[in-house]
Order: sequence, then structure tokens, then C-alpha cells
Amino acid sequence: MHPYIHAAQNPDKPAYIMAGSGETVTYGQLDERSNRIAQMFRARGLKIGDHIAIFLENHARFFELCWAAQRAGLIYTAVSSRLTAAEVDFIVGDCGAKLLVTSKYLEKPAAELVSLMPDVTSRLMIDGTIAGYEPFESTVAAYPATRIADEISGHDMLYSSGTTGRPKGVMVPLSGEPIDVVAPSFQVTRQIYGFDANTVYLSPAPLYHAAPLRFNLSIMRVGGTSVIMEQFDAEDYLRQIARHKATHTQVVPTMFVRMLKLPPEVRGRYDTSSLTCAIHAAAPCPIPVKEQMIDWWGPILHEYYGGTEGNGLTMLNAQEWLAHKGSVGRAVVGKVKIVGEDGAELPVGESGTVYFAEGREFAYHNDAKKTAESRHPKGWSTLGDVGYLDADGYLYLTDRKAFMIISGGVNIYPQEAENVLINHPAVVDVAVFGVPNDDFGEEVKAVVQPRDMAEAGPALAEELIAFCKQQLSPIKCPRSVDFEAELPRHPTGKLYKRLLRDRYWAGRQSRIV
Repeated sequence: MHPYIHAAQNPDKPAYIMAGSGETVTYGQLDERSNRIAQMFRARGLKIGDHIAIFLENHARFFELCWAAQRAGLIYTAVSSRLTAAEVDFIVGDCGAKLLVTSKYLEKPAAELVSLMPDVTSRLMIDGTIAGYEPFESTVAAYPATRIADEISGHDMLYSSGTTGRPKGVMVPLSGEPIDVVAPSFQVTRQIYGFDANTVYLSPAPLYHAAPLRFNLSIMRVGGTSVIMEQFDAEDYLRQIARHKATHTQVVPTMFVRMLKLPPEVRGRYDTSSLTCAIHAAAPCPIPVKEQMIDWWGPILHEYYGGTEGNGLTMLNAQEWLAHKGSVGRAVVGKVKIVGEDGAELPVGESGTVYFAEGREFAYHNDAKKTAESRHPKGWSTLGDVGYLDADGYLYLTDRKAFMIISGGVNIYPQEAENVLINHPAVVDVAVFGVPNDDFGEEVKAVVQPRDMAEAGPALAEELIAFCKQQLSPIKCPRSVDFEAELPRHPTGKLYKRLLRDRYWAGRQSRIV
């Protein structure tokens, strides 16, 4: 259950392949390189429990750094390659990283970081160097490929995407266990998804995000092969499935939408029959979208709900979903509790804040207030989402509490309108949120990315509002629609709704966080 074992047994097997460049890293190479990097960490004074930061695009060196940190007992923070230098500086300083690795591809923000990050003592750059950085390749090559003497399990400390404020690091104490010991939750997911040495896992998302990073590391634990897309493109994703005969993949619902909106003749060019398991999460998937995906790929879809915090997990397969459409599953780690405003548990069918009981403990790094706000008096923890349970114990998410619209005293969950509007043929992406209304406090607004900006205008806006009202109560539907050429969506699929919403609340005191 570790790459070093597979390196000994099958050194020439590909651990991962970069989809764009075709660069292949074998298990033997991964083991040798991660050993050299771990030796470099120790030589630079990094001790068990110290922090490092990885500021990289989807790069072939990414996993070598992760496994080196894992075997050196370090806590590694993968930083989004889309952040500004100031945002990177905040995360690096907040996590306490002593070493940073970046690449020439990120030269512009890396150059700005030279005068920042005062506590970072080592800065290394891959694929070339600029002033203030050491060359990664030659630096690492100077160290032996033997294992360090004091190997012990390290792990990631990732940051929330910051859709409702500054990113927060999710801190879990080191286990003190050997590097080949795995958590019980890994055994659960391995069994459900069928991960093994024959798995070919196609990864289309940024590696600095929790799910892609952890799923790929899991594949390498069992000796499978990952195929890493440098960036997502709907047609290229289908091409990679066919090219590599991928058996497993993990996506977000927006990727389903982009694929479904490809012309039928494009979708038909690629054989996806090798897929046996397609995992999705990160946001509720509109029911019609998932129905279309099951019709296309068959009943191979698996959905889960959980967060970077790892405090609980729900899962369900396609057969369960067809019997409980719209659900994100039943708890497999922790127990789900639905809680009202007064802190009391709510009965079946009533919406409230979703908590997990008996899950993994975590804390938000350097933020005791946010940690306390995530806790129930009984010790349960929440990610801030809203939902309800049905009679069979299946969880249904309705929204993030932070984006709930209160109009005339009525609670409106924008996810409902988003799920309807995304299925209109003229819509590529959509965000629904509350904007000021002098009479009702808030009213419902939709911002739409149309298939063709030439169609954007009052006529399409009226058509979309009418389309929504055919399926939802008028109070849940947008009263107005604005258009954007592209919505500010994180590559992981999360929408930066706050950036859109804040434009409409400028100069006002909003009760929405």
C-alpha cells in the first residue's frame, strides 16, 4: 500500500502519465526521485512536522514532491497555481512553510514572491530559474536515492477555496504511523470504487485540490496508473478516455455539462466503454444532467459528499441514486445530523445545517473562531451546507448556507434555480444569488454565461425566467438576468459566486456572509 512496494515489485510500470506531453514516470523513478527529495529536505533541516508549500501547475514533479514529503513526515500545502503573489504569500505564511517549490511556468507570480514569504528559507524552481530561486533538478540530483533513516507518515494540509472569504487551512495532526499504513476511510473508498493495480485513472482537475490530489495518491498506493490532464477540455477528456482505456475517473458536475453540450457527432467519436467507475462530487449535480450521463455511460456513476476537512463522508452508486434522485448518499464515515437554527435535530424531510457526528477531528489552522463556528455543542462539525435526510437516511443538499437568499422573510436556496437554468440549451454556466431589494431585502438574480454572447439580451433573459417558472415557484426564480462571457469558476468546478454577488452589494451592509 505504498509506491515503494510497487517500485520493488514492478519498477517499470507507469505510476502516472502526463496526458498532454506524454511524459511517463514509472514506479521505480517515482521511488528514486522521492527518496532524493526527502534526503534534500533533511539536509536542509526540515524535521518531522515541518511544513512545505508546492506552488505548481499540473506538473510531472508534483507527485514526486508529495511522496517525498509523505515519507519525510512533513506537512505539505499544495497552493493553487491560479492565485496572485499576494494570495500565495498569505497561504505560505499562514501554513508556516519553510520551503517552496514552483516552476518557470509560474515565473510572473514567483518573481513577485521573492520579496515576500520572509519565513521561507529555501526556494526552488523547476524547468529553469529566475533570481531568488535555486534550480530544482540539479539541487535534488546531488542527493542519494536511498531512503532516509527516520521515515514516518506526513500528509497534506490543504486550504479551502475561499469562496466565502480568505482561504483556511485544514489541519489534522500527524499520525506517527509508518509510511505504508493507510486510513480506514481509504479502505472504504478502495472497496467501493474497485481501485487496484489494474486501475487506469483519468484525472482532469487541478492537483492542488483535495479530491484530485488524494484520489491520485490512492491510485499509486494500490499500484495503478494515473493519467493527468494538464487542464480540462471536454473533447480532449473523451479523447484521453479512449486513448488510455481509462477505467476510473473523478469529475465535477460542470464537466458533465460541458461534455453533454458537445455536438452529438463529437461525443460519438470516442469510445468510453472502458470506464467502469466515474466519481463525481464538489457540487450538487442537477438531476437531468445525471440522468443524461447514466443514459450515455451506463450505471457507473458514483457520487459522494465530503470536504477537505475530512470530517465525514456520504456515498451512493448509480442504482441507489436512481431510487433516490438528487441525493448525495448515505453516511459511510461519521453520522449525518440535520440541525435547525435553535441547534436541535430536525425530523426527516426538513432542511437544516448538515453536521457530521463521530467523524474525523480537524481544526482550521490559525483560526480558532472559524473552528468554533463549525462545531455544534455536542461536538459535531459542519462544512456549512444545508440539506435534509429522507426516510432511508439519504442526504439531499439544497445549498451552502452562506448563499441562502432571504426575500421577504422567505428562505430561497439558489441551487434550485441553478439546476433548472443549466439545462436550458442556450446556457453554458449560471450563478444565482441574492441582490438588494428595497421592499423585500433581497431578490433573486441570475448571471448567465450563454452559449453565444451574440444572443445575450432582454429576449433571452425573458426566455430564461419563463423557463425557470415552468419548473419552480416564481419566488425561487430570478427576477432579472445578466450575462457574462465567462463566469469566475475555479478549475475544480467551484464557482466564485462571491465575486459576482459583491458587485451588486457594493456600498451596502449585507447580512449575507
